[in-house]
Amino acid sequence: MSEVAVVGIGMHRFGRTDGVSGRAQAVHAAREALRDAGLKFSDMQFGFGGSHSAGDADTLVSELGLTGLPFINVANGCATGGSALIAAEAAIRSGQHDVGIVIGFDKHPRGAFDTDPAEHGIGSWYGETGLMVTTQFFGMKIRRYLHDHGIDPAVLALIAEKSFRNGARNPMAWRRKELSAAEIAAAPMISHPLTQYMYCSPGEGAVALVLCRAEKARTFTDRPVFLAAAEFRSRRYGSFEVFAPWIASERAQSPTVEASAAVFERAGIGPSEVDIAQIQDTEAGAELMHLAETGLCEDGEQESLVRAGATGIGGALPVNTDGGCIANGEPIGASGLRQVFENVLQLRGDAGGHQVPGDPRVGFTHVYGAPGISACTVLKR
Repeated sequence: MSEVAVVGIGMHRFGRTDGVSGRAQAVHAAREALRDAGLKFSDMQFGFGGSHSAGDADTLVSELGLTGLPFINVANGCATGGSALIAAEAAIRSGQHDVGIVIGFDKHPRGAFDTDPAEHGIGSWYGETGLMVTTQFFGMKIRRYLHDHGIDPAVLALIAEKSFRNGARNPMAWRRKELSAAEIAAAPMISHPLTQYMYCSPGEGAVALVLCRAEKARTFTDRPVFLAAAEFRSRRYGSFEVFAPWIASERAQSPTVEASAAVFERAGIGPSEVDIAQIQDTEAGAELMHLAETGLCEDGEQESLVRAGATGIGGALPVNTDGGCIANGEPIGASGLRQVFENVLQLRGDAGGHQVPGDPRVGFTHVYGAPGISACTVLKR
């Protein structure tokens, strides 16, 4: 099986870009990734990509080049980008292809996501009660978690404060103004205990990656980053996830627990060896819970880590160094690839004002989406 390397990265700034379509943002990101790798679109042997609201990724060939390559659309909720990356990795590891491109992009309208319960096999009653607005699910889940593990809800504002601080240092982020924990805690309450500034927002943006067989990587770049492992899991019976209409008497672990355990096993390392982590933070409570679900800490340890600054850029375990979803927003198709983009920047030492000190060598990413799916990667240099 061939090993896989990331040799090109490109991004269109996240946020709101009036007058620029999601497709145009995707084309920009793809051309930046190709330029970074020193390649042309005609060099690509395959493409995988996805978008929730901005069109079909395969149609981007109209602008990028009508070269006849196989280009497959991927749609998997917030894990769309992570799923596209896993598909591309498999295409190279299998020996089927040597080099290809992955593109994730989106351009969502303002306001909360509007999803039909029937698309998830749920009766209309679920939407009529307001539970399709996922802010309520996240509020309920984090309240239970805080109670079960004796965590002070005030830590949520500290997590969001870090996100805004990191976003202010990142020129590609949407939210580039620092907010204090006091301002965040005093913002309008959305779903207790989560206030307005503890949530991310639907947004716009695009990311593209060029992947190749590892043995060819130094043909294209003198600073390749290697995709040591990528894994994906869906939920099991008894796991309480987004759009779950009830809680089973038998409880099961989140798909994040299984996906992260699998990716570390395949990469041949443990969570303690991670130098930098990008973790799904649809809201501040998600970052807190996912820190433990990914094995980066134990349940209940998060409060002491956050209060000690361990998850900050200069801490022992820097988390969401680009500001995460809270500072960048969440264009569904691009979100998981943004995490990989950030880790490649960090491992190259190219992250500028939000660069992690100490020469990081191992990066971890985790993306989570409805109705309970999780994708994780380990990157090394």
